[in-house]
Parts: sequence; structure tokens; C-alpha cells
Amino acid sequence: MPLSSAKRAWIVIAIVLLCLAAAGVAYYFWQARPLPPIVSTVPGVPSAGPPPDILSQLPADAPVVAYIDAGNLRTLQNSPLAAALGLASPGPQADRDYANFVRGTGFDYTRDLDHAAVAFWPANFGNSPKDINANRALVIADGRFDQQKISDYTRTDAIVTSGPYSPSAAWVVPGNPTISYEFLSPTRIALASGDRDDMVRKLADMYVKRYGTRDSAMQSRIQRVAGAPLFAVARTDRLPQSIYAPLHNSPQLEQIARSVQAITLAGQPNRDNLRVTLDAECDSLKNAVQLAFLLETGKMAGSMALSDPRTRRQMTPEQYAFLEALINRATINHQNKVVRITLEITPDMLAAAPPPKPGASHAPATPHAPPPAAYPHSSH
Repeated sequence: MPLSSAKRAWIVIAIVLLCLAAAGVAYYFWQARPLPPIVSTVPGVPSAGPPPDILSQLPADAPVVAYIDAGNLRTLQNSPLAAALGLASPGPQADRDYANFVRGTGFDYTRDLDHAAVAFWPANFGNSPKDINANRALVIADGRFDQQKISDYTRTDAIVTSGPYSPSAAWVVPGNPTISYEFLSPTRIALASGDRDDMVRKLADMYVKRYGTRDSAMQSRIQRVAGAPLFAVARTDRLPQSIYAPLHNSPQLEQIARSVQAITLAGQPNRDNLRVTLDAECDSLKNAVQLAFLLETGKMAGSMALSDPRTRRQMTPEQYAFLEALINRATINHQNKVVRITLEITPDMLAAAPPPKPGASHAPATPHAPPPAAYPHSSH
């Protein structure tokens, strides 16, 4: 007996509903599927091991942590990547201040730095002396250091501190920002900038191995990128609110930006290229979708702007080539609450990147600090 039109319609509707339900289930599991590991093994390229001990020695309360395995990356000495990261020899074009620093201390980071871990407590992004000193940073570096030469180099103006909270000898160099340092071993130095009393106290805590306990979420993020020779992890809830100031006139954009709870970045050499991966963790799937859409829209807008002859006339050929490659090579993905940006930086892109201004120093001078050659010893 043939089916009536009404029954056929109900069967079609049921099939459509089943297909929609199956698509919804598939989409849910696809979104729940994690992204590939942020750090992947690259054949033929040395890979870093587990997190080195200097990461565990950083103060646990730092909202931003970064690490570089300079010894690992230095194996790429002849590649454009090593030059771009400043790990190749500075050569005869090195600026005079840095040449004086190397001559005075015997330390050249392109030769003597092995590993460095950084903790950062950003307070604001202002340029006033007060603002600069409010941003605190602490670096632990492994390498080859001539303690005597470094101490002599900082002898003129530095102050050696000691006291109930400073059982070790921490050297404090006045300036903007104030610099403090101490040797933790013959091959390890801790260097801090910012508020003198607070940073000297943190140096003292490190000296007696009082590091604190890092929260589990931050530690988990560090573990995910620990195989990369270059990485950074940031908790956005403890970053300065001033970073959102440019978005105050666009409440929707500000809301999306504030939804990002953490940022994780990893850089890996891939032959002569540098593969950079950035993960932004949002507080909800909805905000992650909106952020991914916003980034894709920005890519399209940037591509359209570059195709405008008027825009091209305002750039040098090198600038245009760099921006075009940057936009074309960046890929954006999202899974669940995570938005990932991946970029493969090639030697051609590095060659097209705008060069630094002539005479730019490796370490910018500050108006209240004596010139590097005058840095130097202390009153007890």
C-alpha cells in the first residue's frame, strides 16, 4: 500500500531532524577535541628537554614567565633564525655601548649565555620614570660569567645590600629602572629590575631557596610548552588594566579581549624557519568563536588594505613583502575555548623585516642612570 503524502512528509522531517542531531553531536565532539600539542618534534632540529631547574627557581607569584634555551638555538648559528634572535655574533657593527660592556665585563650574550628564565610583574605601560620602575622583572641566567670583572664594572655606583631579609650580597645599581643582581653560583646569576626593596627581597628568597608554590593552572601551561627552546606564559587576570584602555570605545571588542584568561606562546626552529604558536584561552566557547572570527576578519581587512595601491605607495617594498607574508602565512584555528595562531617565519620574511634604526643600543639607556662604562662599585 503506497504511503500517503502526510506520512512521506513526516519521514522526511524525521530524517532531517536525525541528521541535524547527528551533526550537532559531531560538532560537539569536534569542538571538545583538543588542538594538537603546541610543541611538536621537528626532525633534524635539537629539541629542549623538560623544564630546567631555573624555571622552578622563579618566584611563583609572577603572572608572566618566559624562557629561552640560547645554547640550543645557538646550534643554528649559520641560519637567519639565529641572527634574528640576536644569538649570532654581533660583529664589528655592534654599538659602542655594548662593545664597552663586553670589554668591561667579559660577558657576551651571543657567546656566553646558555639559558635564561624571566619572571615579569607588569604594572603599567607608561614611559615616565615612576612607571618604568613600577614594572618589576627578574631574570635567572646560566652561562659563563667572570664575577670579578662584572663586580668591578658595577663598582663605582652600586651598593651592596645586606640585612635581615637579605642574607646574600645583592648589588644594587641606581638608575631608571633600578637594577639589582647577585651570583647564585659561578655559572648562574640573578638580575632584577624595578622597586629596589621588593626585588632585593625576592633575590634573598631565591638565595635561601624560598620560591613559593606556583598555581596548578600556570604550572600546567608551562609544562605544555616546556619542550620548546623559546616560550612564554601569561595570566591575563593580573596584567595591568591599562592594556584594555584602547578598547574602551568598543565595548564588544573589550569584552572579547577581557575574556582571554591566559596566553601561551612557543617558538621552535624548523630548519631555517621559526614556527611560532600562540594559544589564547577564553572563558567560554562563545567568546573563543568570536575571537577567532575577529582575527580572521582582521586578516581579510589587512589583505584588502595591502591590495590598495595607495597603501602600497606608503610602504617600502621590504615592508610590503614582510606584511604580505605575515598575513598570508598566519593561520587561525580554535577548539573549544582555545584560539590558536600559528605562523611560520621564513628567512625571506626576516630579510624583508624593517631593520633596526642605526645606532640603536642593545640596552636602551635611561635618563637617570649613568652610562654603562661608569657603572660600577659599591659602598658597604
